[in-house]
Amino acid sequence: MKKTLYKAVLALCALMAATGLSSCNYNSLVDKQQTVDEAWAQVENQYQRRADLIPNLVNTVKGYSTHESETLEKVTLARAKATSITIDADNLNEETLAKYQQAQGELSQALKSLLAVTEAYPELKANENFLSLQSQLEGTENRISTERKRYTEAVKEYNTAIKKFPTTIYAGWFGFEPKPQFKAEAGAEKAPEVKF
Repeated sequence: MKKTLYKAVLALCALMAATGLSSCNYNSLVDKQQTVDEAWAQVENQYQRRADLIPNLVNTVKGYSTHESETLEKVTLARAKATSITIDADNLNEETLAKYQQAQGELSQALKSLLAVTEAYPELKANENFLSLQSQLEGTENRISTERKRYTEAVKEYNTAIKKFPTTIYAGWFGFEPKPQFKAEAGAEKAPEVKF
């Protein structure tokens, strides 16, 4: 019986050595997973920054354009929908990310409509408060793009690590699941039509 137990322990140790199961590899996966979670938090942070700017932007436009209420309402509703969807980094999956991305995309479209409406109001375009808000919004959109890129890079590194042999063997044992990536928005493959 002792020989059998001894052989089993040796076989387990050999298996662990053969598959590279060490605290170093496990800790590396934990580090990569934490990097993904941190990157996701930054994505959410920038989307929240955008959502926080919108009420001020809407109120500024409202002061100049009383008959654009439909556009303002669409922006307000899209903002409410986008801010109602939150995802904990531990619950990131394809479905939840797709819902989140769809709501954020709807908000982006509503904002584009709002900014297009402002073209009809030269005095609004010259308003210092509006120009500042518009600049902050543009900066935030750039930050969102940057943080999404960082998230994508962190997910790529993490997903690659858990799929490589021999790590893939114990990644499954310890519950390291692939993280979802952002997908291009519908219609992104078509170039926008430019008219002069």
